Amino acid sequence: MDRLAEAEEIVMRVRHADGRWSARPIWVVAIDGAAYVRSAFGHRSGWYRRVLAGAETKVQLDGVTVPVRLAPVDEPTLVQRVSGAYRAKYGLSWPGPVQTITGLEAAGTTMRLADAREVS
Repeated sequence: MDRLAEAEEIVMRVRHADGRWSARPIWVVAIDGAAYVRSAFGHRSGWYRRVLAGAETKVQLDGVTVPVRLAPVDEPTLVQRVSGAYRAKYGLSWPGPVQTITGLEAAGTTMRLADAREVS
């Protein structure tokens, strides 16, 4: 988990229905030993919609790619804590994007990396 907590960004790889893979760099934060991600573009993001539909998903960090499962987070207090973690980790360097990723639309896409042991 330390590697995920310290990473500036990870690469999210999601398989399309036709078998192609897409790759998208995304920010990751860690809280209480678990890693969390969000879609900066909210529910409009293609990778987010594919993950919700059950698409195969992998995470790449430091040249290592491992399969992961993402679990939606709908507990309001945890969603707020994730927003706080984004502000603490990225707020000074990226204030504009942090406003977007902590906004209501993006906060509604909070997901926990449920199987990220190999990356950590």
